Amino acid sequence: MSEGSTQVEKASRARIDDESRGDDLAEWELFLRNDEDAKMTHVGSVSAATAEAAHEHASKLFGWFASDVWICPAEEMHRFSTHSLGPKGEDATPEDGTEPRTHEF
Repeated sequence: MSEGSTQVEKASRARIDDESRGDDLAEWELFLRNDEDAKMTHVGSVSAATAEAAHEHASKLFGWFASDVWICPAEEMHRFSTHSLGPKGEDATPEDGTEPRTHEF
C-alpha cells in the first residue's frame, strides 16, 4: 500500500427485498430532481395504497420544492445490502458467501 492511501474491504451484500417491512400498505421508492439540470436522486420511501397517495405523501415530506418526483413500487426494486431490514444490527447473509476483495484509494 502506498503512503497516504486507504484500504477498504469490499462490502458483502445480500438480496433483502423479500423481507417484510412490517406494513400492509404498498411501499414506494422516491426519486427527486430539484431542477432540470440536476441528477435524479433517491430520497427515501413511503407507504401508501396507490401511486397518487404515495406522490401526495412524498411531496409533503420530500419534494414540495422539486421539479420532478418519480415514484417506483418498492416490490419492483431489487435491494442488495450489507444489513437486514429486520431488527437493527442484523447483518444480511449473502447466498454465495463472502467475496474477499479490497479497494485501495
